Amino acid sequence: MRLRFLGSTSEAGACPSLYETDRGTIVVQGLQVTDAEALRDLRHVLDGEGAVEVPRELLIDIARQVIG
Repeated sequence: MRLRFLGSTSEAGACPSLYETDRGTIVVQGLQVTDAEALRDLRHVLDGEGAVEVPRELLIDIARQVIG
């Protein structure tokens, strides 16, 4: 799988960031959610899955860029 950087809200270019894959999917890089209460709210978490936190603004900005 290859990744293409889409954008970040970090001024240093670290996380959170979004990437598009050559498979037509999106990869999210962000801080892992560790809050126990929040993790209990997740549904149907499979082995190997995790949750990361991403600012709403990043998703909106990237969606605008992709949709055009």
